[in-house]
Amino acid sequence: MVLNTCATNGAESSGFRVTRSALPHFCASTGGRGQYGDCWIRVAPLARGSGFVFEDKIVGGVIPRQYIPAVEKGIVEAMGRGPVAGYPLVDFKVELYDGSYHDVDSNEMSFKMAGILAFRNVTPSCKPVLLEPIMEVEVWTPDEYQGSVMGDLSSRRGQILGTEPDGRLVKVKALVPEADLDRYATALHSITHGRGTYRQKFHAYEQVPAEAAQRVIEARKKELEEAKA
Repeated sequence: MVLNTCATNGAESSGFRVTRSALPHFCASTGGRGQYGDCWIRVAPLARGSGFVFEDKIVGGVIPRQYIPAVEKGIVEAMGRGPVAGYPLVDFKVELYDGSYHDVDSNEMSFKMAGILAFRNVTPSCKPVLLEPIMEVEVWTPDEYQGSVMGDLSSRRGQILGTEPDGRLVKVKALVPEADLDRYATALHSITHGRGTYRQKFHAYEQVPAEAAQRVIEARKKELEEAKA
């Protein structure tokens, strides 16, 4: 998931991700004897493909230096299961800027848990969006099946980039969401009566349209529920 441009993982090769767009901040504390940890974080979106950045903005020793890596570890652990159907959050920055500790009851585990809780509480307000992998697809087909091939790609939310002759065949270029290429080899074989071939490679991540995103989220939730059963 991306904050203000988050992404999640859905298909086998590249997968969905989540990203975000807002600039929320949150504090989280863990309590109880031997379990005191208090951290304040800000979360901001980064450019697509930037990954995760953790910035230590602590001054004055409000959180001892030895506990700061534990906060980062907690955030890294939590980002693997983001707020949108449990897909990982990507392309964002976290600033750790305030907090407190207890001389007796603070330790690495309490600050790791504080990082997890802060992340889980702040990310739902980051306006996360679902990203999906888009594949660059090239299809070779006899001329008489070109229209059917292009129609099928379009029905898979594909964007036709163009066509060109390639020997005795026509090559069709398109950008297609990976999730919609499921069983494409079988479909192409049927359309071209076994005379068509194709290849695909990763192109980029793009935001999933709202209606499609809702279907993905619902399917993912069902998948997670079945896994727990």
